[in-house]
Amino acid sequence: MVGRIVIEAVRPVVDCGRWPARAVAGQAVPVQATIYRDGHVLLGAAVQARGPGALVRAAMTEVEPGLDRWAGEVTLPGTGMWELVVEAWTDTLATWQRDTATKLDAGQGVALELEEGARLLDKAARGVPAPGRERVAAAAARLRAGGDHRERFAAALTGEVRELLRRHPLRHLLTRAPRVRVWVDRERALYGSWYEFFPRSEGATETTSGTLAKAAERLPAIAAMGFDVVYLPPVHPIGTTFRKGPNNSLECGPDDPGSPWAIGSPDGGHTAIHPDLGTIDDFDRFVARADDLGMEVALDYALQCSPDHPWVREHPEWFHLRADGSIAYAENPPKKYQDIYPLNFDSPDAEGLYRACRQILDYWIAHGVKIFRVDNPHTKPVRFWEWLIPALKADHPEVLLLSEAFTRPAMVRMLAKVGFTQSYTYFTWRNTKDELQGYLEELAHSEVAEYLRPNFFVNTPDILHEYLQKGGPPAFKIRAVLAGTLSPSWGVYSGYELCENVPVREGSEEYLDSEKYQYRPRDWSNPPLAAYLTRLNQVRREHPALHRLTDLHIHLVDNPQVMGFSKRAGEDCVLVVVNLDPHWVQEATVHLWMPALGLDWSASYQVTDELTGAVYDWRGASNYVRLDPRGEPAHVFSVRPR
Repeated sequence: MVGRIVIEAVRPVVDCGRWPARAVAGQAVPVQATIYRDGHVLLGAAVQARGPGALVRAAMTEVEPGLDRWAGEVTLPGTGMWELVVEAWTDTLATWQRDTATKLDAGQGVALELEEGARLLDKAARGVPAPGRERVAAAAARLRAGGDHRERFAAALTGEVRELLRRHPLRHLLTRAPRVRVWVDRERALYGSWYEFFPRSEGATETTSGTLAKAAERLPAIAAMGFDVVYLPPVHPIGTTFRKGPNNSLECGPDDPGSPWAIGSPDGGHTAIHPDLGTIDDFDRFVARADDLGMEVALDYALQCSPDHPWVREHPEWFHLRADGSIAYAENPPKKYQDIYPLNFDSPDAEGLYRACRQILDYWIAHGVKIFRVDNPHTKPVRFWEWLIPALKADHPEVLLLSEAFTRPAMVRMLAKVGFTQSYTYFTWRNTKDELQGYLEELAHSEVAEYLRPNFFVNTPDILHEYLQKGGPPAFKIRAVLAGTLSPSWGVYSGYELCENVPVREGSEEYLDSEKYQYRPRDWSNPPLAAYLTRLNQVRREHPALHRLTDLHIHLVDNPQVMGFSKRAGEDCVLVVVNLDPHWVQEATVHLWMPALGLDWSASYQVTDELTGAVYDWRGASNYVRLDPRGEPAHVFSVRPR
């Protein structure tokens, strides 16, 4: 049954409350609702949030009076599951005050109204803490005193009394909406810079593997570039059956290492370290070294096996059996992955398989890993993730899971709903102005923003986009600026700072001599983009406006090759203007929506390019830019009023 006061269209809510919305600890969570009732009385509203060991409340105000839309913000201080309840009530005191003032202004007598107001104050005083109770009682007494009605009315409701009653309202006909849930993660769930690299390439030769110990020597350089998360592809033993050779060939030589995603050999499976990389003690030292440098280690969680994985021998029922009794390898016709067996999550022993998959995570969490990049989660049943993730987070609320799902949008969204902390996105394939702006509006300002957190990787071992192949170093700068300023979380795959951009063939997004299939020793003595990435990450850390996505505002620019957008958090405001053309100089006039910058339409203000230090004096909404990709293809401005 509908409450005495109608509360509907509450946000944040995901699929009518089936799944929790998302927030991070300390983040102000916007709450909205449509609230109304019969008649012309005034209403009050608030949101109450109850979570692990805490109860917080925040007032809501009417932001769209004609549409009865109310809004407020509540800050959730700790991680875990929170329940939010929107409350609304008839504000009898405010209604009385409004109506009595109107009658006074009309010259009508209000003797009875003053007594009614006094009785309301008597009732309200009972809900005010003792130190303020006497002030409210005194206000009631002033309404009952003799003298001029207008003077009595004005003397009673002083600013001090109104503030007391605002904090402790008289809530008549209190009505509560159904609870909505919000899962609260730690800050790294929303904000961070990721760096992916293969430990086996550090200290490697063309035919011999590097080690975790050698890879640990690379960590200070990664930390110096300002990265927060070091992501490692699988570090487990690799099978030899149908092992892939260079560039994914079917011919494998004795010194070819194979794909790290072909997990498992007689040396162990998902809870073992490849012998060439070292031991579990070496891994623990790697994690500790990263921690000393202020970084976290993310590990790949790939639920698949090589034909040599111990599970194949011990649990053949966990795999897909073909008509001839053989185990089916992975296929995406016409592609074949003979070196990988997919798991059968519909196995007769699905319960045992589920437990084994959970035990893998528990093992690595015990060794200091709190972030996992999940390989191809869209090829596993959604119900498996719906079972695994809540149970995992109940025991380890600090754990974060990044979904690597390059698939249909509906599946990407569903995986986020069931609990993945972050999601790979289609950013890599959004390169034009229209593509970027449309996609960002969806991610930042639609209902998707209430549960899906994007991570903008500029490249991956699987994806070298044509834009990078043909755009040269300017393209690498452009995509880094876009990813690093549009999304609170972004990432690069090792070699980006070297501008590696050679595909295996024309029209392919695969790298030539892909590190997925061979060792790739690199010369790190003078990476041309390292200083640029360092400064970009430094700017991200210095500006809280870049730590959020939902504050994004896209501005009008009169050149289709130039994009402008801003973010603002309190007094911190960042305006980014990017030339999307890596080949040619572009000029444009940027027409700013000044309220988004916190400025008046005619304001004079100073913009400082945080990448170069250049300072410009701007005035009003329309200003000129010229961006040469051979120099600096983008401005990342901090905006300060003059």
